[in-house]
Amino acid sequence: MTAAVLMLDVAGTRLTAREAALLAEDAVGGIILFSRNFASRAQLCELVGQIRAAAPDILIAVDHEGGRVQRFRNGFTVLPAMGVLAERFSQAPEAALAEALELGWLMAAELLEVGIDISFAPVLDLDHGRSRVIGDRAFGADAATVAVLAGAFVRGMGEAGMAATGKHFPGHGWAEADSHLEIPTDERDFEVIERQDMQPFARLIEAGLAGIMPAHVIYTAVDPSPAGFSPYWLQQVLRRQLGFDGVIFSDDLSMAGAGFAGGYAARAARALEAGCDMLLVCNQPDGAREVLQYLQANPPAPHPGILAMRGRKRHLDVSRRAGAQALAARLRFDI
Repeated sequence: MTAAVLMLDVAGTRLTAREAALLAEDAVGGIILFSRNFASRAQLCELVGQIRAAAPDILIAVDHEGGRVQRFRNGFTVLPAMGVLAERFSQAPEAALAEALELGWLMAAELLEVGIDISFAPVLDLDHGRSRVIGDRAFGADAATVAVLAGAFVRGMGEAGMAATGKHFPGHGWAEADSHLEIPTDERDFEVIERQDMQPFARLIEAGLAGIMPAHVIYTAVDPSPAGFSPYWLQQVLRRQLGFDGVIFSDDLSMAGAGFAGGYAARAARALEAGCDMLLVCNQPDGAREVLQYLQANPPAPHPGILAMRGRKRHLDVSRRAGAQALAARLRFDI
């Protein structure tokens, strides 16, 4: 049987028969949803039901960090960008940690309630004031601050029943370019990256982080390949040096930053050889089918942690939700 390691997307707010058949393929193990898949909370629940009917064990994911990156809004709490917590932490660290925990819980609880398994969160990058794509998505500029705030956010996610995925290893905050549009580079030495950007990843790995997504960034002084296609970064540094044994999700193989590796089958092969466990191919149906055909012909060994990342929906604490919603509104409008 082909290992279920491909995560793909669908076009609209309902599942077509062709999409349902594609999700049922043995090689498909995940689906990521976008804003185009959302019209209302009721519609989203119906779409999730259609996905589960086609592929009961599939991992359903979304990018739902807060701030600029939140796919579902109407019927969901609009979350602040996590960067607002950094200044609060400098003034009242205990309060900021409690707020980070509640925001993590709220984000996860609302998604689990509609059947979404994971949000690709938290962002563990540092806001060096350079990256056009990271910015206030980060929990701050200081590695220690990011580690403790993101750690609290992850604990909140866990209290709701959701596994966390840290991104973008070993850190996307220094590279100026947007990897959706081009291949970013980071010219710093390994020692600098290790001392700064890698620290939040190291701290959360020690705390049991379930998933990590590497960056489509070339660290030119370290390795000629982007991190997501680099055995050095994924096997030597992430697996061996940091001891990470969870699931490595490739970033989207349709992004310009992945074009380094060639066509879609080549991108899949390079990512798997480097150490990725699940491959994302979004917004490119033909590319997804090319990867599917490659996986059917070259089935990899599945990572056992993929199934373990399925959401564990729990009873929703209504009073806690109300308090967390008020907190989210206050952080969005009062700061």
